Amino acid sequence: MVGQRVRIARKELGLTQEEVSAQLGFTARQTLSYVEEGRRKVTAEELVKCIQVLKRPLEFFTDPFLLIGEATVSWRANEEPKALVNFEKKILPVVAAYRHLAGDLRQTQTLLVPQLPLTPGSSFEEAGAAGERLAREWELGRIPSQELVNAAEKKLNLLILMVDAPTGISGAALHLNEFDTILVNRNEPVGRRNYDFGHELFHVLTWHSMPPPHLDVENGKGAKQKRIEQLAESFTSSLLMPAQSVKTLWEARKEREIHSWIKETAHLFGVSGPALLWRLFNLGYLNKAALEAIHQKRLSQEPEATKPKLYSLRFVECLHKGIDKGLISVRKVAALLDCNIEDLEDLFREYGFEPPFDL
Repeated sequence: MVGQRVRIARKELGLTQEEVSAQLGFTARQTLSYVEEGRRKVTAEELVKCIQVLKRPLEFFTDPFLLIGEATVSWRANEEPKALVNFEKKILPVVAAYRHLAGDLRQTQTLLVPQLPLTPGSSFEEAGAAGERLAREWELGRIPSQELVNAAEKKLNLLILMVDAPTGISGAALHLNEFDTILVNRNEPVGRRNYDFGHELFHVLTWHSMPPPHLDVENGKGAKQKRIEQLAESFTSSLLMPAQSVKTLWEARKEREIHSWIKETAHLFGVSGPALLWRLFNLGYLNKAALEAIHQKRLSQEPEATKPKLYSLRFVECLHKGIDKGLISVRKVAALLDCNIEDLEDLFREYGFEPPFDL
């Protein structure tokens, strides 16, 4: 870790290995190369010199609860929210804490992460077929949204976090060598949350063939990015609303009034009314005239009485074990989560854990 951060700091300052080696007092450039590659440790005296030469605080080189040059993040938002930069600075240490504690607790990471056989040149039909196939392979049943998050967490060893994101941010996909993370704004309506999760799952499963941009706006910027967004939409729509499930419910509709049926069925699928409307159109159950006759404003769902728990069971359990085994302090956790100790106690109890500390 120290070597990696020495390399990052050196490159950010635009310095060569020869220049930094000379300032650190190394007789050969190869010594610094070994440090940066992790093949040689630095002494305490050399670390002090690194702080001076590379103009970074001690924590930059030694704090495992930082992600420096290691994470790639793609935020899903309408436009660039003003609060995005600060929120990213807040959430990255949270993910870093999980990585550090999971490693110390020897929780296994998935060695191989599957990728969808899709590229920017794939057709929308191929993306939709991939969504349908994933739902079948993961045995998500007639209503995939009910099992999707748990299945993705187990199959891919994802870290999934329900967060209180600023207005304008729906979620994010975060890529690390060790694991991927999906963030979802828990304050969004349930239909939007499920769609955002499916969308971020698409990015996780196509990260190498179609790496998403840092700001993943809904309609995409540029022809290539717009197409990738459309592929993600096709995948997510088919994943959350399998054709056979839609067919069964449509045939059972009979003479039901279309607006009320769409609202009720969308609620069952865990999607928005307009999302189901377009799925019906794409599957051929509605023609263009019928589509235009439907008033989309009448398809809006009623506000939810509750929202998902903050973070996730996997994450909170990891924090609980970390505190209990003395791997991290209570105050450090509270600082990372930007809460007080009483809030932390409530968080543990909400997930069924007795707080591993006394107030």
